[in-house]
Amino acid sequence: MPILSLITYAPLLGVAGILALRLFGKADDPRSVEAAKWIALLTTLATLALSVLLVVQFNPNVAGFQFIEEAPWFAGLNYRMGVDGISVLFVLLTAFLMPICIVASWKSITTRVLEYMIAFLILEALVIGVFCALDIVLFYIFFEFSLVPMFLIIGIWGGARRVYAAYKFFLYTLLGSVLMLAAILAMIGISHTSSIPELMTYHFAPGIQTWLWLAFFASFAVKMPMWPVHTWLPDAHVEAPTAGSVILAGILLKLGGYGFMRFSIPMFPQASHQFTPLIFALSVIAVVYTSLVAFRQTDMKKLIAYSSVAHMGFVTMGIFSGNTTGEQGALFQMLSHGVISGALFLSVGVVYDRMHTREIAFYGGLVNRMPWYAAVFMLFTMGNVGLPGTSGFIGEILTMTGTYGVSTWTAIVAATGVILSAVYALNLYRAVIFGNLVNTKLAGIADLHWREVAIFAPLIAATLVLGVYPGAVFNLTQASVDHLVSAYQAAIGG
Repeated sequence: MPILSLITYAPLLGVAGILALRLFGKADDPRSVEAAKWIALLTTLATLALSVLLVVQFNPNVAGFQFIEEAPWFAGLNYRMGVDGISVLFVLLTAFLMPICIVASWKSITTRVLEYMIAFLILEALVIGVFCALDIVLFYIFFEFSLVPMFLIIGIWGGARRVYAAYKFFLYTLLGSVLMLAAILAMIGISHTSSIPELMTYHFAPGIQTWLWLAFFASFAVKMPMWPVHTWLPDAHVEAPTAGSVILAGILLKLGGYGFMRFSIPMFPQASHQFTPLIFALSVIAVVYTSLVAFRQTDMKKLIAYSSVAHMGFVTMGIFSGNTTGEQGALFQMLSHGVISGALFLSVGVVYDRMHTREIAFYGGLVNRMPWYAAVFMLFTMGNVGLPGTSGFIGEILTMTGTYGVSTWTAIVAATGVILSAVYALNLYRAVIFGNLVNTKLAGIADLHWREVAIFAPLIAATLVLGVYPGAVFNLTQASVDHLVSAYQAAIGG
């Protein structure tokens, strides 16, 4: 059974169903709108079920790719799909967050609902395709076209400055991807193959590696995003609808980190080793600088957006530490951040749907009216800070430990980011939740209802389970990470 193709293209069946509603009914008919929501939800749940089946059948003792699918494509290229321990959990993360996003949009999206659901389903198919592709051209197609539905989600259903934010997001990421395309064509010309497994074992000359590494870096650094090419992210987050922010932070930012682990480290090891000091410097700046910027924000979404940039700084540190501890930490941090940051944006969406403002100064004393919301927000705030017992702690401590063995000062300076994250996160929580209910407009605000509880429940479970049992991740990733690190160390003579 071609399970990877089934998982990748299953969302398109939902697209076909919603298009049928669009063609044979009225787009603004309440029955069509309700049907479109249910089609999208059931489709994403079916994709999640297939993803869980994939993880259950995955053999954690095999370092290479599994569930390989291959067929002739065009112009000598092959359609290749497969997953290993580095990519399989990203497929599950994507499938896990999508139904949550559909439910979160159930009431908040009221215009062009059919098109909105179609955009999310197409985005899911493209992102899963990125993690499953084993042909570099196929990877690029999935990688690049994932920009389009996100561009539309921000530009059509976003806030007042949605068009500006959408174009800024699109142009930043497109510019970096053009350089990556040039590098891909050069790699195929040199190696005479587009197979990712074959390219991972091909030995490019050190001089060529440098240019190829820089071209891929231009794309992945923007996608992460790394400092100083991060400025598109706060605008995109602020203007995107709540579910759009969840997918942007929870999944799309991870494409950059995944790209570094899939391409930069194994294909250009000498160049990666050469540029490690640069990566460490940019990562430290990201951790410290964006944490300070986050502290000064007055918009809750923008604060969490800058927090994401800081947390991605830990990821790049771990990836380029070149050891098993750092790589495992980076993988875990990306998965944990996908859950926690998504939950934080959903937490902001809860009060925004009620009061239609994200200004921190507007709120205060919500614990008096929303005790259950205060408890949920507290858990995810603690996870974002890295409290032991939550998933946020595991990734941060491992990336810093892995980095410490390579660059002591990098780890020490980055550790201040943990303190700074506690400052801005707890300050936000105090301002919004504690104190007296001074604003009279908040007197009638309602606590979480059943639909919101259903949204948060799986995120709470994931945050706590991964926090107390990280082996659930490490058992699946260990063999592939060990193979990646051993190949990298052998290439650089370590």
